[in-house]
Amino acid sequence: MKKLLLLGTAFAALALAVPAQAADLKFKPGEESKFNWANYEDLKKMDLKGETLTVFGPWRGPDETQFQSVLDYFREATGATINYSSSENYEQQIVIDTQAGSPPNIAILPQPGLIQDLASKGMLTPLDDATAAYVKDNYGAGQSWVDLGTYKDKDGNAKFFAYPWKQDLKSMVWYVPENFEENDYKVPETWEDMMKLSDQIIADGGVPWCIGLGSGGATGWPATDWVEDIMLRTVKPDVYVKWTKNEVPFTDPQVVNALKIFNDIVQNPKMVDGGTAAVAATDFRDSPKGLFSVPPKCYMHRMASFIPSFFPEGKKLGEDADFFYLPPMASHADLGKPVLGAGTFAMVTKDSKAARAFIEFLKMPLSHEIWMAQSGFLSALKTTKPEAYANDILRREGEVLLNASTFGFDGSDLMPGKIGAGSFWTGMIDMVGGKAPDAVAADIQKSWDGIK
Repeated sequence: MKKLLLLGTAFAALALAVPAQAADLKFKPGEESKFNWANYEDLKKMDLKGETLTVFGPWRGPDETQFQSVLDYFREATGATINYSSSENYEQQIVIDTQAGSPPNIAILPQPGLIQDLASKGMLTPLDDATAAYVKDNYGAGQSWVDLGTYKDKDGNAKFFAYPWKQDLKSMVWYVPENFEENDYKVPETWEDMMKLSDQIIADGGVPWCIGLGSGGATGWPATDWVEDIMLRTVKPDVYVKWTKNEVPFTDPQVVNALKIFNDIVQNPKMVDGGTAAVAATDFRDSPKGLFSVPPKCYMHRMASFIPSFFPEGKKLGEDADFFYLPPMASHADLGKPVLGAGTFAMVTKDSKAARAFIEFLKMPLSHEIWMAQSGFLSALKTTKPEAYANDILRREGEVLLNASTFGFDGSDLMPGKIGAGSFWTGMIDMVGGKAPDAVAADIQKSWDGIK
């Protein structure tokens, strides 16, 4: 999430909501079959008239508008008043509010590390076992989400505190269908096939990949996503989690292997647009443009679901550009179909009848579908209606989440800031610049060992 925040523009620090009327609902209940309207009838049974619910979250600007459209259904059906607020520095604000004894009823946050901090200080109310079981049974890679929602309380006991709501997908490779069709290239089903395709593109006189690591003060982060995706495809899920906690060090052969796999791609000047030297020098926002050059400067670009925002104007997703799931390795078929991504979690920070009802609302497919039908929302909840998605690209991205065997949360976001937003980023630039992967791993590990 730290990475995605770098893309945004600061919006107003605070936004409060007022109760909505039926005419304000984005989609009229009962009129479109792509929504689970039975959920709305269930909401009506939750009589919360006179109750006020405070919700704090990360969304501002257009995202807040869409989130408010979801809240409107809870307001209208239950009679509750909901006040939503956010802040440009929401991570610091939620800490200030909870420590001051004035927390919201519900906090929605994208940083597991921050959630653990709140849980260890006794600032969160555990959710019931039935909710954890619901996540395990009804989410793609359900156990991964249960694990991501479980934290140690102030007594060191692991409890399920955080309900996953709204996911982000990173295991994606973007391409131009016309370019593939003209050369009879097929979407690869395995990592090995993807590398064979890369070799074929080179043999045909083309360049397989566009990769750009530039991002101002955050330069290097796109490479960490590559390494994290490779880790998920080469090691067991528990090893990945231990790596993010320094229980498996960067110098472990399994981690160094992942670094080497990425390094072998970027150190081959025929493999990347502009050659190896261009990888670190190219801004990640400019890197996908090579897909659309005539002739194409590259044929594939591994990047998260937000990157179409930086495609040339007028490019239509599904026609001018498409994606495929970054495939698993046939040599590690036992790992299934792992997915790298991020997401937000809802927690009770001040218990109340309305707060508990709101968590139940977030478990309902309808709360997902209202935002799905607009834009910028993916859900790993299996009971949502896929036809609710605003377009086919979003629906297919959702399918990747539903079919995932394991969901790996962005590893650098799980690491301490000094590592995940520091030495890991800079280490990737050093490696692209020619430093050996094992030496880079040793440097990163040294910085982690220095944390007290």
